[in-house]
Amino acid sequence: MTALAAGSVFPRTEVHTLAGDTTTLGDPQGGHDWQLVIVYRGLHCPLCKRYLAELEGMQTKFHDLGVDVVVVSGDPKDKAQTMADEQSLTMPVGYGLTLKQMDALGLYVSDPRGPQETDRPFAEPGLFVINADGVIQMVDVSNAPFLRPGLEGTLNGIRFVRENDYPIRGTHKAA
Repeated sequence: MTALAAGSVFPRTEVHTLAGDTTTLGDPQGGHDWQLVIVYRGLHCPLCKRYLAELEGMQTKFHDLGVDVVVVSGDPKDKAQTMADEQSLTMPVGYGLTLKQMDALGLYVSDPRGPQETDRPFAEPGLFVINADGVIQMVDVSNAPFLRPGLEGTLNGIRFVRENDYPIRGTHKAA
């Protein structure tokens, strides 16, 4: 796993979507110039369900700031569709994120605890805010489902950054 650094170019990552096409993570759609990419663990994760439901309710607020929203997991299409149906998701839902793609995005990957969870390794949560230059403005990658940024704080942070031309922070390691 190679962590993606704030201030680095986001690796363009093509994924299939439930709309029947593909989308490129890091390439904002819908007339927006920034993109919020949320990687969720999968259908088996109750915390992901709540997080995605909250995000669905806030999607318009992100759009109003010029931020496209896309979510993705390593789930196969049928599980991603069940998640979208259960949570009434209208945002683009990507699926089938490969282990190679997970690694390229610097995500932690876990093995299932058993068949009650899922049947394949899956990505732990990741949140990426990609600016108009295709550069990672903000990044949060977790190794556990319990640690992920609050969406209201993320929204307010993006608003502050955009309104104040706030620079990308955390671009180097301590000496």
